[in-house]
Amino acid sequence: MKILIIDDSEVIRNLLNEYLTDIGHEVEFAVNGQEGIDKALTQDYQVIFCDIHMPRKNGYLVFKEVRQDKNEQVFIMTDSLPDSLAEQAEDEGAWCILTKPFDLDEIDEILNSISEIVKT
Repeated sequence: MKILIIDDSEVIRNLLNEYLTDIGHEVEFAVNGQEGIDKALTQDYQVIFCDIHMPRKNGYLVFKEVRQDKNEQVFIMTDSLPDSLAEQAEDEGAWCILTKPFDLDEIDEILNSISEIVKT
């Protein structure tokens, strides 16, 4: 799958990149919300990992703006302490909320369930 990681933390981007590429996925990055929106609207990704709290637009705003044009885009919202913004995104159609620090087995299970419904 082609995956976009939108997160302002280099540590998180590197962790997800290493894990996801090791299991065979193509990974791209955005370092803030606005860059994430720009990439998500101009390219096709099967899955977007999107941090909730980051500069230049929070993850909920990224989710809302991208889903206006790409209603079926699969979002996995990420945060250390998920709050009402994460819950609101999930209520409005985000696939799930993934709490940091990540459980890599949980990521694998989530991606396996997504791959059953998403074209790769």
